[in-house]
Formats: sequence, C-alpha cells, structure tokens
Amino acid sequence: MGEGAPGYEANGQAAEVPYLPRLADAPLAELLTGVSAVLVTGPRATGKTTTARRLAAEVIELDRPGAAAAFIADPDAALRGRAEPCLLDEWQAVPSVLGAVKRAVDRDPRPGRFILTGSVRADLDGALWPGTGRLIRLPMSVLTERECRGGDLGAAGFVERLARLDSGIDAGGGQPAFDVVDYVGMALRGGFPDVVSSTSGRIRLAWLHSYVDQLVTRDAIEVVNRVQSELVREYLAALALNTAGLVSDLSLSEAVGINARTARRYDSLMEDLGVCSRVPAWSTNRLARLSKRGKRYLADAGLAAAAGNFDSGTVLADGDLLGRVIDTFVYAQLAPEAALAVQPIRLHHLRTEHGRQEIDLIAELPGGRVVGIEVKAAAAVARSDARHLSWLRDQLGDRFLAGAVLHTGPDCFELGERIIAAPVSAIWG
Repeated sequence: MGEGAPGYEANGQAAEVPYLPRLADAPLAELLTGVSAVLVTGPRATGKTTTARRLAAEVIELDRPGAAAAFIADPDAALRGRAEPCLLDEWQAVPSVLGAVKRAVDRDPRPGRFILTGSVRADLDGALWPGTGRLIRLPMSVLTERECRGGDLGAAGFVERLARLDSGIDAGGGQPAFDVVDYVGMALRGGFPDVVSSTSGRIRLAWLHSYVDQLVTRDAIEVVNRVQSELVREYLAALALNTAGLVSDLSLSEAVGINARTARRYDSLMEDLGVCSRVPAWSTNRLARLSKRGKRYLADAGLAAAAGNFDSGTVLADGDLLGRVIDTFVYAQLAPEAALAVQPIRLHHLRTEHGRQEIDLIAELPGGRVVGIEVKAAAAVARSDARHLSWLRDQLGDRFLAGAVLHTGPDCFELGERIIAAPVSAIWG
C-alpha cells in the first residue's frame, strides 16, 4: 500500500494511508547495492511503483505522453544525466527504453542506476528483450496477510520454517482463532493495496469489478491486437471458476466456445498480464507415472470472485468452489515468500496419472529437498488427510523434509513423522 495512496474512511471519503512495508522492500534495496538495473514485475495495481519510488532519486512515468515523448524520439539521449536510481515506470509504454537501459549499463555498469516497473511481461520473452544478464527481475504480487497485518517481514517464510519443523509453526502466533467464514472473507477481500485500504465493502467490490473491466477492455488490447473483449472476459471467468485446478486446455476452450489456438492465446495473455500463474507439475526420477499438466491459479481470490461473479455465500454453499478459493488464498500467501527468498523456492504440484496421490503444493528447496503442503477447507483434520504426504515421505526418504495439512480450524498438532496439521493462519503467525 503506497505512501500517500488513497484509502477510505468509514464515510467513504478519501484518506491518506501510510506506507505498508512490503516483502520486496529489503530485496530491492539490497539488489540496488550490487546490480545496475532491477526490473520489478507483477500485476497492475499491486504497489510496484509505490515501493520503487521510495528508493528512486528521479521518477519518469512513461505512460504519460509528455514524459514519454523524449524517450520515443531518442531513448539513449533521454536517459543521460538522470538522477540515480532512476525509476522508469510502466516501461512497456515505450519498449525501446529497454535497449537504452542495456546500452547505458554496458557503458557504465555501476550498481543502483535504474529501476524499471511494468505490468506486462510479454516483451521480456520475445525478440524485444535485450536485458538478459543486465537486468535482475524482482517479482511483486498482491499483499499477503503477513504484510497486511504488519508481520516481521525479515523473518523466515512459512516454507522455510516448516522445512525445519521449528517452534515457529504454531496456531498463528497468539492471534485470535479464525474459522472458515473468516478465511473466505480474507480471500474474497483480495490483496490489492487499494481494496485492503478500504473499509467499504461496496467500494472494494466496485474496484475489483472495475479492475476486471479494464483488464479485458484495455490491458488485453494493449498486449494483443484484435482480441474480442467479451471472449477474454468469458475466458477469465472460466479461469476464475477453475482456479487452483488441473482443468484441461480443451475444457476451457469448450466452456468459452473458442478454438484451442485462441484459448492458448488468451492463456498466455493472462500470464503476461500477471493475473494467472501456472504451477508446473513436479517430477523426479524416483517416482514414475506422474501427471505433467500444470495447475492454474488466479493471482488473487478477490479478483477471481469478481471475474467469476461469485460471493461468500456462493463459496460457502459450494464445497468445490470453497476448496478452490482457500487453495488460491494459500497460494497467494506462499508464492511471494517463495519467489523472494534468498534462495528462491520453486513451487510445484503433484498428481499421479490416475489421481491416486495428489498434493496441492510441493516446495522444492536447494539440493532437491522438498516440503509438501495440502490445503483442506475444513476445521477437522485426521491422519487420513495426510496419507498422500505420508506416501511422498516414504518414497523420498531424507529428501522429504516436512509436510503440512493446512486447515481452517484453530489447532496445530502432529499427524505423523515430519508431518503436521496447522491452521492457515500459521503462514503469517
């Protein structure tokens, strides 16, 4: 949440909101002491610019025509003599600025020269991308509950604590116990800074629905020409209703009434805009017959609710949707911690070909060691809920560090050797 960013008082009037520290603050500051340029990526409106501004000596908003004009005409000349670190905000508005940054860094590789922020990553994977080895990418996401609640952002993340099975895994650090209704409320509120800062449910919903509208009518067209906004909207809705799922490409295309090629195009579009992530299937030479299909997550459960047109009542009345929402909420807490760890942690999922064993998230640490996480939208957890984690432990031996069944009840307890049950709140507790 940005310094000076608008929040809302109880009467709906705008109010100033102080800066809420982010998980990315310390990594960004440290990177600028050793590398010339850092590229901060993530979905629109997640606070990238606000965070980067705090470290920038000069800010250039490239999505403003007046500021962009000089960079369009001659990006190399426009970069010269700027105060450093120089923040180039919304770089994708003038893609040629990437080449200018590359050339500037080649000439003078001093650390801390440039910060770039942007909400589109399509050009980073194509022919326009000249920054390999010169720009370090730093991902940002929606706010986690750990950030929202002012937790210790310098402490180890949940996966790292779970890997040690240390005393840091408890029932939420002395916080009040939450139940499934509380978790659904947190999830559907969403983690975008503008909605977290609002105390009005009407304003939050209006903001999220407006975000979806802008995503499908403006942002999508800026990335891919000749897309049909209503079909993009329907595809996003299908993704929302199947978030945290292994739905096939064919099923999604049939749900929207588009061909497979168009569906792949829209799928890439959602990933390029940062609103959908595909968690790859985990593989190892110790296990055979594992599914290779990726698992899709929308970046934010609140966004999923707006795109899929469902509310808390709908979720609580539909067991399948409830499981997807809680799973998506958990992923939104763990993914930023994993991406920003000193040694990045890779997140996967596991499913055998016939679905006999399935684990929601596999966190792979250095050396091929793993942590397994199951998510249950239930308050009561038994040993049988850990059977797939137990199977993985027995298959991997010492490579399996620990496992957890995250649930919506209040208690933390053992389920077996190196496997515990813990409330979802233990992630930020």
